[in-house]
Amino acid sequence: MLNTIQDRQSRTRRPSRAVRTTGSLVAALGLAALLSGCQRSDQTLFLGDMASGYNREIFFMSLWAIALSVIIFVGVSAALFYTVQKFREDKNPNAPQQFHGNNRLETLLVAVPVVIVILLSVLTVRSMARLNPVPAGTPKIDILGKQFWWNFAYPATTADAGGVVTNGNEMVMPAGRLVTLNVTSGDVVHGFWAPNIGGQRAAIPSVVRTWNVDTDRPGVYQGNCSQLCGASHANMRYKVIALSQERYDAFLAAAKAYRAPAPAAGSAEERGYNLFVNGKPETGALACAACHRVQGTPAAGAAGPDLSFFGTRRTLGAGMWEGDKARDMLEPWIKNSPEVKPGSLMPTYDGSEYTVSGKKQKGGVLTDDEIGDIAAYLRSLRLPDDADYWRDTPVIKNISAPGGQQ
Repeated sequence: MLNTIQDRQSRTRRPSRAVRTTGSLVAALGLAALLSGCQRSDQTLFLGDMASGYNREIFFMSLWAIALSVIIFVGVSAALFYTVQKFREDKNPNAPQQFHGNNRLETLLVAVPVVIVILLSVLTVRSMARLNPVPAGTPKIDILGKQFWWNFAYPATTADAGGVVTNGNEMVMPAGRLVTLNVTSGDVVHGFWAPNIGGQRAAIPSVVRTWNVDTDRPGVYQGNCSQLCGASHANMRYKVIALSQERYDAFLAAAKAYRAPAPAAGSAEERGYNLFVNGKPETGALACAACHRVQGTPAAGAAGPDLSFFGTRRTLGAGMWEGDKARDMLEPWIKNSPEVKPGSLMPTYDGSEYTVSGKKQKGGVLTDDEIGDIAAYLRSLRLPDDADYWRDTPVIKNISAPGGQQ
């Protein structure tokens, strides 16, 4: 029996203040440990951003689930309190009656949950039917997740210099229309999620997941990897830059026609270009072109991000640094990438060891001036100003209300 006189007369001892304090401290330390894998960002990941049609659909479907949950909670709580009060042991000294065999009650207890599950199932299927189909003619972006960076390719746009237009760690998309994303992984399972523009999908090796995202508001949004994928999982970020259709078309046209500019003779950019393409064999410094592509040059590597218009980007290290900080960190990044980003597979250029496929490798050596020349060359790789997707694009930092502005 639930209520006994002995139970009511007994007193449960409350934990001492010391125990409660210790428990609170443990909880706080646990939370700190969870958060320690995440670095601070000046942008907000907001699931309730009503500028996204995907989020609007999920939000309104969730209202039904929340409403039914409240009704169930209130109903069960009311039935519980009513039963406890009416059948208190001090008011009912006899043994409680069993309701086994009460067909009406048992039917009600089965029917109500079944109706609720059917209603939620219908609402879920309706939302899936609205969100999952891929309409013809939508812009498509192919996404490849790797440890620890993202590659964004535009399969319908072939560069004049050859190959599909791609960009690393900064996804440019049109605002005001659906965009179809095809996501996969090149190594382990990653999770692609930019909450402001829609739902998340797991990036799984050898599997392509397709779905739609959208936003009505041009702006810069934050995206993160949502699956634990290794040493730099918390540093595997990206930006989503949503542009008006006119500016998006201008970006694609410029990216299609882009060819890296020829550096001026005797300049730091020329010296950097030669090191980028050829490396420095006498000191064991590997050529950057072995892993990176730059349109219009012999560099056609695919192991690392496409650097064709690297100078236009405002992030570095898959979003670890932004703006001026990204510019300041470029040379330390080139010199010893694994030191500043654990798990990075880039070779080192200060002679220290780095790890590839679990094996230690000896890095080559470049002087600080040579590293500065490579950095100067990379900064020279820019799209025309009218195709700069960062120019005058607002960075969405917080959403004060559904569909609200920055």
